[in-house]
Amino acid sequence: MPRYLTEKDIADFRAGLCRVATERFARFGYEGVTMRQLAEALGCSPKTPYRYFKDKADILATVRAQAFAQFADALEAAAAGAEGPLDSARRVGDAYLQFADEHPHAYRIMFEIDQPISDEHPDLVRECKRARTFVTRQAEDMVKAGLIDADPMLFGWSMWAATHGLVMLRQAGMLENGPDIRTLAGYHGALMFKGALAAPKKTGKKQ
Repeated sequence: MPRYLTEKDIADFRAGLCRVATERFARFGYEGVTMRQLAEALGCSPKTPYRYFKDKADILATVRAQAFAQFADALEAAAAGAEGPLDSARRVGDAYLQFADEHPHAYRIMFEIDQPISDEHPDLVRECKRARTFVTRQAEDMVKAGLIDADPMLFGWSMWAATHGLVMLRQAGMLENGPDIRTLAGYHGALMFKGALAAPKKTGKKQ
């Protein structure tokens, strides 16, 4: 008689499969991973994963959604105790680098896997948008506070592109003989902030 699976059994298997899939997709890419390989890593039959996920694309979408959710949570938590927009931007930047450092596989499947983010996977759409919006929101808050005079979208995306580039260089081992990544990120951020610095407000009476 087949064993009845509890909700915990199902959740545990899904979590285990997602954990293995995250590592495999990050190392070998989407095309380099098969459902059979995932099943072998979990010690189950090749058909078992299909009881929990539609197919390989469904698994990838699920683990990417989880990664984006964890990423967004980390950024939001970092900004929660900030004292103003500038402090928030610094905290979020630090949290971004820390997440990439502590979760390299999750970071890779978020940004290196070429999988369309479509309405077929609403969780992935939602979490990706949440992370993307929060990353660039720091620039909007600094503009509103009068700290910088720049297009917030261009400023925010430029900061994101630079930070992502630094993470990729580090993951590729290209920063081993260079400056610390946080030093580089801080230097770039300072240059951008200086270039977009809002002009001081004029005070005093007109002559």
